Amino acid sequence: MGIIGTIIIGLIVGLIARFIKPGDDSMGWIMTILIGVGGSLLATYGGQAVGIYQAGQVAGFIGAVVGAVVLLVIYGIVKKS
Repeated sequence: MGIIGTIIIGLIVGLIARFIKPGDDSMGWIMTILIGVGGSLLATYGGQAVGIYQAGQVAGFIGAVVGAVVLLVIYGIVKKS
């Protein structure tokens, strides 16, 4: 997947994660994309390293959303302090 595809998937994952996580997440599009891409990378490498799923499975997308939610929580904690 090219860089444009990664950005689009990151945006989608970031938006879904912001929708799932309650609270006010006042951030722009770029930060949403970065959180989504970071969650995707975290879930992809973490999930495949543990052996939960293989590359290209739907579980990878779900894992990416979960990873992005985790990053949103961490971002919120860091931003408060």
